[in-house]
Amino acid sequence: MLFTDPSRGHPNGYFDGWGDDGCFHYTGEGRYGDQRMIQGNLAVLTHTDQNRTIHLYRSISSGVVALVGEFTLDSQRPWYTTDAPDRDGDIRSVIMFRLRPIDVSPSTAEIPFTPPQQTLVEDVEVEQLHVESMAVNPSSVPRLADRNEAKLVRAYRRYLRSQGHSVGRKRILPSGEIKPLYTDLFDSTQNLLIEAKGTVTREAVRMAIGQLFDYRRYIDPRPDIALLLPSRPRADLIQLCHSDEVAAFAIWPKGEKFESSRTL
Repeated sequence: MLFTDPSRGHPNGYFDGWGDDGCFHYTGEGRYGDQRMIQGNLAVLTHTDQNRTIHLYRSISSGVVALVGEFTLDSQRPWYTTDAPDRDGDIRSVIMFRLRPIDVSPSTAEIPFTPPQQTLVEDVEVEQLHVESMAVNPSSVPRLADRNEAKLVRAYRRYLRSQGHSVGRKRILPSGEIKPLYTDLFDSTQNLLIEAKGTVTREAVRMAIGQLFDYRRYIDPRPDIALLLPSRPRADLIQLCHSDEVAAFAIWPKGEKFESSRTL
């Protein structure tokens, strides 16, 4: 027996629902850390071998559930993995089962979220704030860094627009994924991809470089890359940005304007 309850599931990182592929996408077991194919998850995967059936129930009210119907795993692609937050907001890898209905019709009342077959890249406004947290473990420090990052992005956007630049951001939905990626800023005037961080630690700089490399492979023509930081990074981190392997530069505020390591 599997149970789904969007009102309680979403805060804990469980995002279940019908896809436009006719399957019910059901989040696996495990509230913290990367989910693994063990225990309850393994029982779902091997239900046919164990001569068991899958019955899905939906929560109606406190202590009351209703039978959705009988399901079996899709024979071609029974499961996949994607990213989702746990109840503390930390991103982890989760298992998504593709349940093929046996005695029930897919609901047309829910928004489908089946992964696309081709990568989708589109321009969106900066105001659509979707900050990818740099935190691994929750604390007041990374949450403060996220807030500083958002302020920094808004300030640099205003500065670029005051210089006559066209500035937005990219929304990237990779093929086979259900969670879109959002760049911090994209300066189309300079074909420049910018990733912001609310702190100048080595960990933050490393994270920004990794994100820039991930985003850039989806954007054509290939953009230059830059890190937007709250203050000038120390010399070794600037050298890291300028290295042949990275080929990026750093940007930081100075008064009402911004400086760049590109001219150093």
